Amino acid sequence: MSIASVTDMLRVAPSHPGSTPGQMSLASHLRELRARLIRSALVLVVAFGVSLLFFDPLLALVLGPYNQARDLVGADTTTSAYVAGATGPLMLHLKLCGVAALMAASPYWLWQSWAFVVPGLLERERRWSRVFAMVAGPLFIGGVALGYYVLPKGLGVLIGFTPDGLENLVEFGDYFSFFTRMLLVFGLAVELPFFLVLLNLAGVVTGAQLGQHRSIIMMATVVFAAIATPSTDPFSMLMLAIPMMVLFLVAEVITRGVDRRRAARARAQVGMGS
Repeated sequence: MSIASVTDMLRVAPSHPGSTPGQMSLASHLRELRARLIRSALVLVVAFGVSLLFFDPLLALVLGPYNQARDLVGADTTTSAYVAGATGPLMLHLKLCGVAALMAASPYWLWQSWAFVVPGLLERERRWSRVFAMVAGPLFIGGVALGYYVLPKGLGVLIGFTPDGLENLVEFGDYFSFFTRMLLVFGLAVELPFFLVLLNLAGVVTGAQLGQHRSIIMMATVVFAAIATPSTDPFSMLMLAIPMMVLFLVAEVITRGVDRRRAARARAQVGMGS
């Protein structure tokens, strides 16, 4: 394979006569998709290699909540983490560094996805999608940070159920799956109120409807938080439910404001028409 062919595979702009960014053939779209996928894969490979160099700090970061939970239960319960099987250590490196590479390279592959989709959007859709990117990202990171803070409490409660005379052994693969699932739950949960605002902007729901069903939404939030947090302590549940409730109230205020602006604009258009 020549250098020219590799360069052509990585090219995202049309290279054939008559193809323009605003009017591309299906073949040009497929070539652009292939180029962006290859670019993203190459960045992921580089990020994975860098993650291998920082394996020890990454492992300490992931085991941080477990070590804090072990300190919380104290000497009453004996617990230790272990790796199972001959291939366990290798899988530990691959899984941990793979997830770290996926997260570290997310700005790039998300940008590549955005760059592929945005030419087909209208100007209004582009504007709201930029708002979504600016708000959804920090909200998700904040939810993940909150989940990392709450996780030791929940783990401490779960490990505390170990009967006297027994030792609690935590297999790292199971723990890592639990760790990532909990952080994803917290990260996505705080996005739900923002999605309500997007639905309001799309004209699907109104602020009045949210206010009418506020009590049901709050009760559903508590139930969701109780199900999403595996521990039985109220602390973990409230640490997820309270931020969601606050964000739902903020979403209701925003949607009511949007509805008022929309109604005022409609009245102005009617007045101009008459």
